[in-house]
Amino acid sequence: MDKVLIGEVLRPHGLSGELRVYPLTNDPERFLKLQEVILQRGETNQHFKVIKARLQMEFVLLEVEGMDSADEAEKYRGWEVRIDRSDVLPLKEGWYYFELEGMQVYEGDLLLGTLSQVLETGANDVYVVKGANGELCIPALKSVVQNVDVPGRRMDVILPAGLRD
Repeated sequence: MDKVLIGEVLRPHGLSGELRVYPLTNDPERFLKLQEVILQRGETNQHFKVIKARLQMEFVLLEVEGMDSADEAEKYRGWEVRIDRSDVLPLKEGWYYFELEGMQVYEGDLLLGTLSQVLETGANDVYVVKGANGELCIPALKSVVQNVDVPGRRMDVILPAGLRD
């Protein structure tokens, strides 16, 4: 995955072509540091240089080069706002969900499958792993997840009793 989803264009803001964006990140201030964004709908994507970004309540107002009117901005309603993976700020600890998806999950030497999705629940996250024997929902707990090797694309787990039954 070379592009990372960080927001969705809701609608134009004002008459000058600014975009009102709903941030899909726990750090909306990241928009203030961006130099470029990728607007994407399906397989279509367009790169834009960021002129200015500002926060307004829970939204981000984004001004990009070449978008000079509300009519032009309207064309991007509902488009995803993405950034290049190389522009993702490193975390002080842990990892991003998108770094886990696609990872091979093992219990000892047994390949359980590929981590396909991370579900956020109230108590703890759940890793959905698809393998030859179907789908497993593995709780993201320190007692279960023993090792995460992001560069090696491998996760080692010890499943709780009865989870595979």
